[in-house]
Amino acid sequence: MAVLQPSRPAVICACGRDAQGAVAYEQLSFGELEDDSNRLANGLVYAGIGRGMRTALMVPPGLDFFALTFALFKLGAVPVLIDPGIGIGNLGACLARARPAAFIAIPKAHAARVLLGWARQSISINVTVGAKWFWGGDTLRNVRARAPCGKSFTAIEPSPDEMAAILFTSGGTGAPKGAVYTHEMFGAQVAQIRSLYGIEPGEMDLATFPLFALFGPALGMTAVVPEMDPTRPANVDPSNIVGAIEKFGITNMFGSPALIDRIGRHGSDHGVKLPTLRRAISSGAPMPAKVLARFAAMLDPGAQVFTPYGATECLPVASIGSEEILGETRHRTDAGAGVCVGRPVPGLTARIIRITDEPIANWDDAFGLPDGEIGEIAVRARHASARYFDHPSATTLAKIQDPAGSGFYHRMGDVGYIDEHGRLWFCGRKAHRVVTRQGTRFTIPCEAVFNTHPKVFRTALAGVKRNGEMQPVLCVELESAAANESQETIRAELRALGSKHEHTRDIETILFHPAFPVDVRHNAKIFREKLALWAGKRLQ
Repeated sequence: MAVLQPSRPAVICACGRDAQGAVAYEQLSFGELEDDSNRLANGLVYAGIGRGMRTALMVPPGLDFFALTFALFKLGAVPVLIDPGIGIGNLGACLARARPAAFIAIPKAHAARVLLGWARQSISINVTVGAKWFWGGDTLRNVRARAPCGKSFTAIEPSPDEMAAILFTSGGTGAPKGAVYTHEMFGAQVAQIRSLYGIEPGEMDLATFPLFALFGPALGMTAVVPEMDPTRPANVDPSNIVGAIEKFGITNMFGSPALIDRIGRHGSDHGVKLPTLRRAISSGAPMPAKVLARFAAMLDPGAQVFTPYGATECLPVASIGSEEILGETRHRTDAGAGVCVGRPVPGLTARIIRITDEPIANWDDAFGLPDGEIGEIAVRARHASARYFDHPSATTLAKIQDPAGSGFYHRMGDVGYIDEHGRLWFCGRKAHRVVTRQGTRFTIPCEAVFNTHPKVFRTALAGVKRNGEMQPVLCVELESAAANESQETIRAELRALGSKHEHTRDIETILFHPAFPVDVRHNAKIFREKLALWAGKRLQ
């Protein structure tokens, strides 16, 4: 891309405010990003970082983040990427498991590393992005200074199965796990995203999630990082996002469902339109149709919101656009059919297998369920991660070897089914299913029925054990405008909604929660385990 469009901006990042109070930006062209990543690659080699060395990278999205990441790829080091918002304890546990030899981070992360003893036994090389305080090691400024400006760097020629990065999951249903990405995986993923959405070099990409931001320059797009806290997309200032879209003529954007909801409400209230956007891509959790409709109303005809389905271990798995959702599948969703996530992407095989919490060693076609029957989703693809780093028990539980196909199936940990058109429908996390005497209740099909109530923001089904039996409990978070409404009235209306469907008829216990606990990555995945504990205490 640096050869094709050397002068075009590769990265544009918000960097505070100017004298007039407007958002200020700094940028690197593709040529400059190529030169700076080469310079950093040379400097990091001098610092002792080499091929195959696991390197924790804890740097916020900005020019240094992009240059460092591509420098590490060029020299063959293995970036270890962990969401800073997962909590101090989880951060320490992830670093202990990853055992990085190098640690490149901002001063605050280094201070925590020293004071809390993060990966003390494994880290031998430290680079501080910013001012170095009371710890040893180097600064990024010195790393750059040691390498001559303009000196080329010959990037490694990796083998397809060589480890390229370790990306930790958000830990939505358990402790975060480090998915091992190979160079073949990354290449296949970039190719999938390019062809799936018709992305072309020269587009402008609004990057609101650091890891997805890296795909922009790799696809030839200019990555624009707006003024926001990437760990809190649900609290983003909508005017900052809209302002960046308008200022740079954004054609592509990625945002979590929580961010899309925030922008859509702002657009609805202020009559905002986004005519330059060709597509918006949102993943991380199911997006309610009313949220999708609000945002889609801001786009020109022909532009869509796409909601790809996948996980850290395999993304994308399937994809669907707002036209199909709003024109057809939302009506089945509202009736409790689950959320349609579209057709499997080309080259990926999706199968529905019987639900079990036990490991499955080897694939057998007999595991497959007929279309329309809910089971666990298992996928096979070139862009699926084959293992978790140093976590054999988690790998055994999540992977099914396929000797006949010379590969493996990844168990998504989600339940769903395939419809008569070959589309995949998502019905929730396997771990969140509620097994009662009346049968198994899956979260998404049940919640969707109650989410149609106009005063409900979202609901969550939880299982609470009472008198030796599992009882389904519906937790409800109301729209802010309904905060002062009678809960008893809304509770009665919700029970009436539930009584119209066989699978929600026995959900009688309804509790109101002020604000659901959600994941730190997208602020959209509901922590139903925490709600179940909360509901149990309330019912006592």
